[in-house]
Amino acid sequence: MKKNSCLSIVLNGIIKENPTLVLILGTCPTLATTTNVFGAFGMGIATLMVLICSNVLISLLRRVIPDNVRIPCYIVIIAGFVTVVQMIIHAYLPDLYDMLGVYLALIVVNCIILGRAEMFASKNSVGRSALDGLGMGIGFTCALCVIATIREVLGAASFAGMSIPFLADFKIEFFVKAPGGMVVYGLLIALVSALTAGKAPKKKEFSCAGCPSAGMCGNACTPQRKENV
Repeated sequence: MKKNSCLSIVLNGIIKENPTLVLILGTCPTLATTTNVFGAFGMGIATLMVLICSNVLISLLRRVIPDNVRIPCYIVIIAGFVTVVQMIIHAYLPDLYDMLGVYLALIVVNCIILGRAEMFASKNSVGRSALDGLGMGIGFTCALCVIATIREVLGAASFAGMSIPFLADFKIEFFVKAPGGMVVYGLLIALVSALTAGKAPKKKEFSCAGCPSAGMCGNACTPQRKENV
């Protein structure tokens, strides 16, 4: 695997296809765990570990798992790794375990993990799948930490639980509540969208030519149909 190819796979998940700020996936844990930087970082790292491990195993088994039961198999694999991560955090980081609560177990149904398993790991080699999990996990962690930093600093006058004295009289508790989280999340999505405007690949023009169903479509060859497609 070429070095440039490896780097592009990792950077894809961090910037171009950031799961939180570009693909808008994992919204539930994003809003629920970003009131504190420590909790957000913990959620990000836990998700990153599950992403890498599940991607690797699913890539290894991609030729073995029957196509008609692939989604249930992916969920079982993801659930196994989530259980392991959950037990490790419970044993060694009980404060983080209590802080994340049910959202730690809900990593099983995180759209980011299942989406990468279906769209990437099941179609690529082990190495590329591991890099994809690493990039997506780092992108998710960075997005959570940025959102959590804004919310905690403005809403609680603290950072990772450490108080910021000169902001104590100016904190806006709105930001540590759900509506504040939605506002910060939405503004960051808009900012990323504005910064990347014009850099997205051009949309392909589609026509009826080459479509296997073109012969059965009565309007397939009409000029009006071609203009609308």
